[in-house]
Amino acid sequence: MEEINLSQLTPDIRKLSDMSNVVFDKEWLKAAEDLDLYFMYRGIKNDNGLRYDITVIPSLMLGKEFIKTKGHFHSSGHPEFYTILEGEAIFLMQRSNKDCYIVKARKGESVIIPGEYEHITINPSKETLKMANWISLDYTSDYSTINDKQGACWFYTTEGWVKNPNYDEIPDLRTEESLKETPNDFEFLKKTI
Repeated sequence: MEEINLSQLTPDIRKLSDMSNVVFDKEWLKAAEDLDLYFMYRGIKNDNGLRYDITVIPSLMLGKEFIKTKGHFHSSGHPEFYTILEGEAIFLMQRSNKDCYIVKARKGESVIIPGEYEHITINPSKETLKMANWISLDYTSDYSTINDKQGACWFYTTEGWVKNPNYDEIPDLRTEESLKETPNDFEFLKKTI
C-alpha cells in the first residue's frame, strides 16, 4: 500500500479518561492528567468489503504499565489482520479463561487476531508504534468484558507480566510467532467463527 499522509486526516483519539477503568496503576491514575493516549485513523480505505485503518500509539507509561489499547473482541466473530509499520508491539489475545497468548511483532511483521479472542495491543518500546489493520466492514466490537474486568487478564508492567485479580481463573501466558509475510488474499477476514 502507498504511503499515507496522516497529517491530512482526522483521527479518533483515545484519552486516558476513556481508559481509566482498565489501567493497572490506580495510584498513578489518581493524579494523572487526561492525556491523549493513541490515535485511530479509521476507514482510510475500503476495499472489497474490508476496511483499512492505521493506529498510532506513542511511547508512554501509564504509571508502572506500558501504554496499551483499551481492548475488545469482535462479537461478530470476524478475525483481524495487523501489520507493524513502525516500532514494535505486543499483541495480547485471550479467550475467556481458556487461553491467553502474546505475539511480539516488529516493523514489517504481521499478526492475525482470531475472531473469538479479545485483544489489546501494547507499545513496549521507546519508539512510537504505528500499525495498520484490515477488518471486515461487517464486524462489530464489544468492549464490555475487558471493561467489566478492569483490563485483560494480564498487565504488562515495569515488573513484567502481572495477573489481573478481577479474573477468577487466568490461563498461563504462552507465546506465538508473528507472521513474516503478508497473505496474498484477505478473504478469510470476511468469515466469522
